[in-house]
Amino acid sequence: MIDARGLSCPQPVLLIKSAVEKTHESQYTLLTDNMPCVENVCRFAKSAGYEAEYKKQNEEEFLVTLTRK
Repeated sequence: MIDARGLSCPQPVLLIKSAVEKTHESQYTLLTDNMPCVENVCRFAKSAGYEAEYKKQNEEEFLVTLTRK
């Protein structure tokens, strides 16, 4: 899991992009604390050939899951 809490865009997107380019896993998860990051990571996922889903973990955190199509 990539912990991107406290980071503003584009840092979370760059973290997930780097992980995708280096490891080529079929699934990734990212924890963030703001909705704009969720939206940007989801857009990146689509462009990289992944499906993205997110769910609210608690009042301030979101868990984004990327799964290879």
